[in-house]
Amino acid sequence: YLYDFPFLGDDSTITVDDNCVDPLYKHVFPIEVAPDLSFIGVPWKVIPFPLFELQSKWVAGILSGRIKLPSKDEMMEDVKAIYSRLETRGWPKRYTHNFSGGYQFEYDDWLAEQCGHPPIEEWRKLMYAANAKNKAARPERYRDEWDDDGLVALANEDFKKYF
Repeated sequence: YLYDFPFLGDDSTITVDDNCVDPLYKHVFPIEVAPDLSFIGVPWKVIPFPLFELQSKWVAGILSGRIKLPSKDEMMEDVKAIYSRLETRGWPKRYTHNFSGGYQFEYDDWLAEQCGHPPIEEWRKLMYAANAKNKAARPERYRDEWDDDGLVALANEDFKKYF
């Protein structure tokens, strides 16, 4: 996907440069207008629905006043740190919102902590890693062949608490 927000107008403080939505604190809040505007679901190469749920809960917590955002300066320092990590890795700006390489769960768990929720289940993290390994080993068949019965059993045990 290519990010584009024509409805924000040309004088917006939010820009898209090389498919990087800039500047977004924690990939959600445009710093200059936070918390009045937020973006849910900008990160990619993620397990989407748990991420979207946690981002939504975080935004709701901020809008309700239960969770406080840091100062604009502190938020900008956080954004600059992300850009610095990209530069260190030699990644182009368009990878700003790419969560491959394990960052997704660190981010999800940070959001969960902010919202007072438990972290992402360990079985879910292990299943994601097993799928990535399977996809690398069997790129043509990874959707049809897998060895994750133990992880599925863990997930089923976890789901029982909801029934």
